[in-house]
Amino acid sequence: MKKPEILLDKDFVISKTDERLFGSFIEHLGRAVYGGIYEPGHPAADEKGFRADVINLVKELNVPIVRYPGGNFVSGYNWEDGVGPKELRPRKLELAWRTIETNQVGTDDFVDWCRKAGTEPMLAVNLGTRGPDEARNLVEYCNHKSGSFYSDMRIKNGYKDPHGIKVWCLGNEMDGPWQIGGKTAEEYGRIATETAKVMKWVDPSIELVACGSSGSGMATFPHWETTVLEHTYDYVDYISLHTYYGNRDDDTPNYLARTLDMDSFIKRVVAACDYVKAKKRGKKNINLSFDEWNVWYHSNEQDRKMEPWTIAPPQLEDIYNFEDAVLVGLMLITLLKNSDRVKIACLAQLVNVIAPIMTENGGAAWRQTIFYPFMHASNYGRGIVLNPVIKSEKYDSKDFTDVPYLDAAVILSEDGNELTIFAVNRSMDDSMQVDCELRCFPGFVLKEALTLANDDKKAVNDKSNPDRVVPVKLEQIEHKDSKITVRLPKMSWNVIRLGLDKNK
Repeated sequence: MKKPEILLDKDFVISKTDERLFGSFIEHLGRAVYGGIYEPGHPAADEKGFRADVINLVKELNVPIVRYPGGNFVSGYNWEDGVGPKELRPRKLELAWRTIETNQVGTDDFVDWCRKAGTEPMLAVNLGTRGPDEARNLVEYCNHKSGSFYSDMRIKNGYKDPHGIKVWCLGNEMDGPWQIGGKTAEEYGRIATETAKVMKWVDPSIELVACGSSGSGMATFPHWETTVLEHTYDYVDYISLHTYYGNRDDDTPNYLARTLDMDSFIKRVVAACDYVKAKKRGKKNINLSFDEWNVWYHSNEQDRKMEPWTIAPPQLEDIYNFEDAVLVGLMLITLLKNSDRVKIACLAQLVNVIAPIMTENGGAAWRQTIFYPFMHASNYGRGIVLNPVIKSEKYDSKDFTDVPYLDAAVILSEDGNELTIFAVNRSMDDSMQVDCELRCFPGFVLKEALTLANDDKKAVNDKSNPDRVVPVKLEQIEHKDSKITVRLPKMSWNVIRLGLDKNK
């Protein structure tokens, strides 16, 4: 049995988490919107057509911000098509995903949904087929009080008060050859700068996210980041990162090591940001918006067979298994460990499309395996992220060396009364006995210990058995004096919560 150790010190601080680290993403893609969050006539639909069962699951996840409407979709989207009377909204060919877009859900509708779901919208503007003029008009429509053409249009459409959208994305994956209106770094840097200027002239309080490379494997990376930021540094607040992982080779040890790549990706983008800051003799840090991250590979073959030009077809509907949940847990740990610079992150996506929540048209909604680590991190991962000293055995895989079997993140609540440890055992074969030193946390007692484990690494939750993979109580745990000793099952996601005993 492996016997790693964790040493905690309250002074080993990484950062306070920005709650937006636990955001998500909804794109006009597949059944994310139509049949996902919106399905008029469904037994659970409210007066606006939003599925209350889905809203309840989103509330369980406690998602603070949701990026919208794309994604690749946004680079061909005219926002004006999605506002005003629904019977007058046009049907359009949607070129990014080759479907028919009905525009029955648009900006105002999405804001309505966000209010119901207890989250905030993060809007993206089209810098593919459009530019600064349409972007500034959308900010005026959403955020200006009244007395101008677009703010009065919003009022006429039934929204007297401004939406007050705080965070905006300047396009999406603009270095991608698949992107409508894709651009070179110079081209994008210039249009992003001019767009950012006019958007902030309309509303100086907004925060802006510039597009980073579409992924660390792009030939443009990291030159793209430095070039774009040399143009936009004075006007933007964040630069984006996107990454997806898969296990096409069915090599689980290598799959679970992918977060070493994710951590390296983050650090290289931070280096690019800091290089531009130094070059410009700047004072502000450009922080990171990791606004697309997840597992994505299960649905690739099915999507290649999809008939084009249908309405809300089942696209990108990955059915996640247990090992995917473990990797998602590791990705969350990686985000937390980089929370000094990653301030926004969006699990892509939220419903049906590579998502923690699945629905049946006209029927049930259920939690996929990846729902649980995200729910735990979102609800218990807010506070002060500590930097644990981890002593763990390591292994080598196909693409990585020195992969620790144990990875963990530790969060102290802002009031100092609760401590949460998220821990993953990467070993497929062995449980591990972990000793965790709590010398700086006298008076803390165990509140709850949960594990997500399964002997079948390919086990899934589906409509017929939605509870095949669920968290259970972690039984083998001992707390004595300043040490916790816990046995983590093989290949498992674990949550250990402690609280200050106020009676001591």
